[in-house]
Amino acid sequence: MYQVAELDLDGADSELRPAPGAPPIVPGEVFVLVRLRGRPVACLTGTVPQGADPAAALAEPARRLGPVQGAAPAPSKSPGGEPPPASVVVATRERPDRLAAALDSLLAQDHPDFEIVVVDNAPVTDTTRELVTYKYADRVRYAYEPVPGLAAAHNRGVATARGAVLAFTDDDVIADPHWLSALSAPFARDPRIGCVTGLILPARLSTPAQILLESHGGFAKGFTARTWDPARPPAATAEPLFPFTAGRFGSGANMAFRAGALRAVGGFDPATGTGTAARGGDDLYAFVRILTAGHRLHYTPDALVWHHHRETPRDLRDQAYGYGAGLTAYLTALVARRPALLPALLARLPRGLAHARAMTAERGAGEERGVPGEHGVQQHAWPRELSRLERRGMLYGPIGYLKARRRVRGMPLPWGPGGKSGGKSAVRPGEAAR
Repeated sequence: MYQVAELDLDGADSELRPAPGAPPIVPGEVFVLVRLRGRPVACLTGTVPQGADPAAALAEPARRLGPVQGAAPAPSKSPGGEPPPASVVVATRERPDRLAAALDSLLAQDHPDFEIVVVDNAPVTDTTRELVTYKYADRVRYAYEPVPGLAAAHNRGVATARGAVLAFTDDDVIADPHWLSALSAPFARDPRIGCVTGLILPARLSTPAQILLESHGGFAKGFTARTWDPARPPAATAEPLFPFTAGRFGSGANMAFRAGALRAVGGFDPATGTGTAARGGDDLYAFVRILTAGHRLHYTPDALVWHHHRETPRDLRDQAYGYGAGLTAYLTALVARRPALLPALLARLPRGLAHARAMTAERGAGEERGVPGEHGVQQHAWPRELSRLERRGMLYGPIGYLKARRRVRGMPLPWGPGGKSGGKSAVRPGEAAR
């Protein structure tokens, strides 16, 4: 078990605090997000000895990290002026307690102009509607989507939202107060950016399944900002599968799109995502569609959310299978909806299969990786069973997508020309969307 904390370094001083909602730090093992004057720059694992001051015990190894010594402090104001007006879309289904914690963190954002839209996806009770209607009153808008699936829920959010930037996160995250400002600022700096993703770190590491997932990368994409530009693709030696290695770009729990760009490419494919037979891939599909439409995609570690990883071995097995299925499902979706992409995908397929085999074989053979920030210190081998499940999911993904697509065939986009809301499911029968 690891405690989770964040340590902010500022000159000779340092401030240690537990991750949002976590208990105070006590002697023992700690997973630490290191900040430099507020900016996330690294992670490490450390030990707080009995009787030691936790901040002092962890600050010493943190200051020795290369990323800390070379990092620039966060600017007092984002270049390019104020971030554009934003809408935050949170899709949810029957998890009011987790949703409430997420909404509390979203309402505390320092962004100057934003709204929050909760999309209640195929609910079986009224708990989500009642939570939004009564606890959050006029601060959060409610939308209803009867078609099950994360992509369908996200499309309902796209149709309902009013912002120039559409940010998406999950109901099991806690957003850093600066998250939305950092996620939306790049759109103001660069008009060619169509998508921005951000940093995802674990809110808790209290079970073996959570530790195992995070020790093999979790959802984190590192602490270096990067922009992918389809007009200047990376060298084939560096990224031979670009742009089809969408998992490198980010994850759906922390992503934002320029509203016009996302609507122009048709939003999310409703036959992908959690809650459908495809099991996932809705975010990956959107990333690649944005890139293939000519827009840039930017990753920034300054936009941080804390994610509640799944807690049990069974959860992790389901997740491994879903990752594999979502990967090939989204590739199938791309070809089905954009046949012109097939030649480029086929050209990369041999390298893609070799890459998939190498990754699963490497992990399945028991190569051990450490908790991010201090690789090799804490060892957690990736079980062969999870590698096999990923591969099985990859084989199933195209079948799952075709099954899901049959269920949504003929389903219109919930917005019409100009991005205006359309369809008949934006408001639950008898309920006005707030």
